[in-house]
Amino acid sequence: MIPGMSESQSMPVPGSFLALYEHARHGPRVPMREIIERHEFCEDLAGMMREPARALLHEMGITESDVLERCHRGLLDPGSGLSRAEADWVVRRLAELLA
Repeated sequence: MIPGMSESQSMPVPGSFLALYEHARHGPRVPMREIIERHEFCEDLAGMMREPARALLHEMGITESDVLERCHRGLLDPGSGLSRAEADWVVRRLAELLA
């Protein structure tokens, strides 16, 4: 099996996401299964945010940067269940999906 990939996954966890959990000298701080689950959650979240973000772009006539900033502020709310690093990653992924 490819590192960072579960048996049920067709795509490995990207290095940009693994980096959120790696400690420079001691490897992952959390079990790989948990990292995979968090990645699946964050990837799904970014995907679910794509259409509402596109709607904001068109309905409000604001820039993509403004939309991403608003999304980021929402993801930083403690109720989102995301760490700051995960919120940053989700917004970067959302930007990729909007492109």
